Amino acid sequence: MPETQMPTARTRVVREPHRGVYSREEAYRILDEGFICHVGFAVDGQPFVIPTSYGRKDADLYIHGSAASRMLRQMKDGIAVCITVTLLDGLVLARSVFNHSMNYRSVVILGKATLVDEPEEKLAALRLLSEHILPGRWDDSRQPNERELKQTSVLRVPIEEFSAKVRIGPPIDDEEDLSFPTWAGVIPLEMKAGAPIDDEINPLREAPEYAKNYSRSLR
Repeated sequence: MPETQMPTARTRVVREPHRGVYSREEAYRILDEGFICHVGFAVDGQPFVIPTSYGRKDADLYIHGSAASRMLRQMKDGIAVCITVTLLDGLVLARSVFNHSMNYRSVVILGKATLVDEPEEKLAALRLLSEHILPGRWDDSRQPNERELKQTSVLRVPIEEFSAKVRIGPPIDDEEDLSFPTWAGVIPLEMKAGAPIDDEINPLREAPEYAKNYSRSLR
């Protein structure tokens, strides 16, 4: 049975509550398919929202970046953050503009970040981030040296207070609009990788299989 997290007052879906999902299994599925999140936080009353890559291990989300970045400097001091991930699956065209929508899957995580200081965990987290985005690339690349590791911060955010929201299916029109003479339906959307483009400087080898067959879809 999927583990269901009881929503808090802050994570309970209010608008279209039937789309709210509180299953860890579904939230993890969404997180594992995406790799870009938006991190929201406030400093001295000024809100910021920063896009960044992430990786997940069990009930922890890891993000990384320059040790000098505003986001990581603030987050490691324990300020509250809101992390969102959204996957867009389709444009939903109803007969009325008011009822147009999108098919999507999203996750919202609330919490506080912890700086990862322990060298082995930090390196493992960086590997996790790399493998989450492009499996196989870490072992095929030069590993970070001591100087690069010092210039990089890794933060851990527990996936404790969260909720997901999902919209699937066709348009939902008002009954009086069903006879309006226009097309209605769904335009599916997906992330699709093109053929790898070789770097022109010192091309030593053919593109590896993980580059040729790259895909994000887990469904």
